[in-house]
Amino acid sequence: MSINERKAIRIKLLFSFPTNYVNIPKVISKAFSFTLSLFSHTVRFTNQTLRLMAKTTRLVKTFLRLLLPAVLLILLALVGASVWLTYRTAAPPTAKYIMTPEKYGQLSSRGAQVTDETWSNKDGSTSRGWLLRGADNAPAVILFHKYGADRSHVLNLGVKLNESTNFTVLMPDLRAHGDNPSVKNTSFGGCESEDAVAAVEFLKNLKNANQLNLVGNIGVYGIELGSLAALNIAAKEPSIKAIALDSVPRDSDELVTETVGRRFPFASRITSELAKLGTYIYFYDGCYKRETSCDLAKRIGNRKILLVGGIDEPMLQESTSKLAKCFPNS
Repeated sequence: MSINERKAIRIKLLFSFPTNYVNIPKVISKAFSFTLSLFSHTVRFTNQTLRLMAKTTRLVKTFLRLLLPAVLLILLALVGASVWLTYRTAAPPTAKYIMTPEKYGQLSSRGAQVTDETWSNKDGSTSRGWLLRGADNAPAVILFHKYGADRSHVLNLGVKLNESTNFTVLMPDLRAHGDNPSVKNTSFGGCESEDAVAAVEFLKNLKNANQLNLVGNIGVYGIELGSLAALNIAAKEPSIKAIALDSVPRDSDELVTETVGRRFPFASRITSELAKLGTYIYFYDGCYKRETSCDLAKRIGNRKILLVGGIDEPMLQESTSKLAKCFPNS
């Protein structure tokens, strides 16, 4: 190959080499355009997403603004219904006494000796009851009636007990019970236990004709609501030597359940739960006790105890049977 041919080839190569790179700017331009297009699509997608999220947020806020008042109204209605049920249940029906000492005295000379007594409670309220005095220094017994009853329901029992034993017998009206009571609401065994303390003090302060203490040891009897009061006072007062309990609820909540079921039988399970919820608000002063009967029984030792469960109250019969295992000397 001649020198001229070689030069021609070199010149050709010199001018043809750059032609391999002549499309690079186009490639770069296309890549840049693709990148801008992708970025533009990404921005548009992001903007659409943000608009969708903003729209969703507005919908959620609108929904909440509409729903929240309804939820609050439902909650307020439930709270109101629960407090109303508690209020109605805590006000037991009252009526004239089915029997009075005046009428009973026409049948029994002991009944004619029953006197009407009053004494003060710890909270400043006044309790009242019928008293039948026994022999000097003989034991005394307090008879506590059930929810919705009154002292006239235990009058016959009290007179018969006095006739057969010569014990002093006190038959009080539990708070909110009896003819025209001064306290209008029961607390399902809570404040009743404090009233029971005052009843025990009233007995301890009784004097005979020689101004000596009339009573010796003290015993208590209670049925249903009265059993909660009796159990509470026995747990507090070592001076209570004998305890007779009939149809004992597991706790105050069970008594509320039983009572609401009797007074408001429609949807009784729902109404009972609402009433129990209402006790937290209605008895804000702490008068309502939530300690179980079993916990109270565990604090009672070295006493004479009689438990009775009637077949007419199967639920309370079961709770009374279980209570027997809670006493320390059981």
